[in-house]
Amino acid sequence: MTQNIALVTGASRGIGKACAIALGKISDYVIGTATTEDSAKKITAELVKQNIAGEGMVLDVADKSSMDALFDTLKSQDKLPRVLVNNAGITRDNLLLRMKDDEWNEVLQTNLTGVYYMCKLFSKPMIKQRTGRIINISSVSALMGNPGQCNYAAAKAGAIAFSRSLAKEIASRNVTVNVVAPGFIESDMTLSLPEAQRAAICKTIPMGRMGEPDDIASVVAFLASDEAKYITGETIQISGGLI
Repeated sequence: MTQNIALVTGASRGIGKACAIALGKISDYVIGTATTEDSAKKITAELVKQNIAGEGMVLDVADKSSMDALFDTLKSQDKLPRVLVNNAGITRDNLLLRMKDDEWNEVLQTNLTGVYYMCKLFSKPMIKQRTGRIINISSVSALMGNPGQCNYAAAKAGAIAFSRSLAKEIASRNVTVNVVAPGFIESDMTLSLPEAQRAAICKTIPMGRMGEPDDIASVVAFLASDEAKYITGETIQISGGLI
């Protein structure tokens, strides 16, 4: 871990893509992950387009063997990251009384257990090197709740509590752990909503609009920088005043 390397999960689009690009401007090398080979290739192409040294790699954060394989590959290539951004996540929205067990289990496995295992794997070399930045992407749903998202809100709230506890465990080793909690952000999902629904959402936001992926990425890049070396265990909301 001699270089300043950043690893961003779920980097093929949206917030993850923006984070990979922002970190590429302050890192020596960026690794972005996606669940398919095609998406990983698109990440590599985007980094090349942005004149950023890095690559896309395949990773499924719901699969322990996939995470182990990525760690082993990066270790063998001397590319273990100093910065880890756990962004990959899924939704399986449904009202609780209609929610299937699979919808609960899949969201918890990806959005919380995936964070647990990625941190467990990649914090060890950070602790050894006595330097590291872990940034976990949560959601304002974890703080305010959202109908139809008992599973998602529970997983994202769990990630916040997990991060606070881990921050206290490894702070003495100069490894920080922080959380970014986005509100409504322009994405493929929100862009596909009917205009009336988008307008209704924006009315609930004091700033009157949805955020951009770059709004999240700029804060992630700050938390990854030396300027944030004394910040740990924090959750930063980026929601236009929603909460």
